Amino acid sequence: MSSTRTLIRGGLVITAAEETHADVLIEDGRIAALAAHGSDAAGAWTADRIIDAGGKYVVPGGVDGHTHMEMPFGGTFASDTFETGTRAAAWGGTTTIVDFAVQSVGHSLREGLDAWYAKADGNCAIDYGFHMILSDVTERSLKEMDRLVEEGITSFKLFMAYPGVFYSDDGRILRAMQRAAGNGGLIMMHAENGIAIDVLVEQALAAGHSDPRYHGEVRRALLEAEATHRAIQLARVAGSPLYVVHVSAQEAVAELTAARDLGLPVFGETCPQYLFLSTDDLARPGFEGAKYVCSTPLRPANHQEALWRGLRGNDLQVVSTDHCPFCFTGQKELGRGDFSKIPNGLPGVEHRMDLLHQAVVDGHIGRRRWIEIACAAPARMFGLYPRKGTIAPGADADIVLYDPHAEQVISAETHHMNVDYSVYEGRRITGQVETVLSRGEVVIDRRTYTGRAGHGQYIARATCQYL
Repeated sequence: MSSTRTLIRGGLVITAAEETHADVLIEDGRIAALAAHGSDAAGAWTADRIIDAGGKYVVPGGVDGHTHMEMPFGGTFASDTFETGTRAAAWGGTTTIVDFAVQSVGHSLREGLDAWYAKADGNCAIDYGFHMILSDVTERSLKEMDRLVEEGITSFKLFMAYPGVFYSDDGRILRAMQRAAGNGGLIMMHAENGIAIDVLVEQALAAGHSDPRYHGEVRRALLEAEATHRAIQLARVAGSPLYVVHVSAQEAVAELTAARDLGLPVFGETCPQYLFLSTDDLARPGFEGAKYVCSTPLRPANHQEALWRGLRGNDLQVVSTDHCPFCFTGQKELGRGDFSKIPNGLPGVEHRMDLLHQAVVDGHIGRRRWIEIACAAPARMFGLYPRKGTIAPGADADIVLYDPHAEQVISAETHHMNVDYSVYEGRRITGQVETVLSRGEVVIDRRTYTGRAGHGQYIARATCQYL
């Protein structure tokens, strides 16, 4: 860790709470002070390094609460390693990820967690934490949940989808929720009725419907809404909070809105793909649609306005990426002739901050809301605030200098994720990350990568700070 003093001067500091023309002083990897630009206090500061932020936004590093580096799925693995994926995250202004350690059926939580510690240790360019995927709810794994919370693994993901892989029935879900209600953990839910979806998959394939677009047709919006409703009611019975991941359908948003109107501790996340892409992409000619296969699936474009409204009205609190990339060549192609064999997941960790800034440009959200949903809210949701997600004295110096006027075109030719296509290929964006600091160290310097594998540290998390 550097013991130097860095001064970021002349930028517009934007947090979830306020916008101020301020200088930021960094010492020993943390933010030491802020003072109005041009004030006597700021003028008296000395520093080893001065970064000119004139004309730029100075924003907290992004917190991506939902990534899957090196994730095993469908006989293959996500193409980004912790090394390549966290480097790409840094390029996109994200300075903390919370990834998912996976418990395999028949194994302990500890075995799964230790495997993920080993994958990440010494390989990350930015800081990271873990959630735990519960694939096998037993007396043993329920007891282990308590120990994990004490260790800083304070959130647990369950699946109503993927029978035979990650699926838990309502009884197991209820038991895990009851345990979380007691230990302070947050239950994260993949809310889709996987049992019913499997019937529709079988029927579609029997009818000769094998193209990627049928992935979106069988994973019905109503089955996302039904599972969301059921998860909410189970959480009410258990007395536990609930965080629904990758919400894509307007009917599911309506279920969350209704629960929040009752004052229930129910939270929702969506992802850029649901805000910017649609079933039109899944229906691209040939096998191109396979690039857009993820679950929950992309929806018709008319669902997007409900998601934006949910984000503006705080019925959805967080935008994460669910970054889970598979190369088109050799991985997505596993599903040629059978859409159900296409690995589920998209690359996205590099472009979340930029796409959400584009949403500011387009008038969907304001600047502070951009920082709220990308930085502050995920940090609070997952027990990282105020160390992460804000610019304030005492916080880690995870800071992004953002050029709001730069124009860029997203392309696989220029992105840094380890995947051979971009779901946003050719899209013009206004705004670009220019310089990124992680705990005071410059990891992107004026669009040059200066970071290193092993700089990123594991972060033990507190429990959800909204409870």
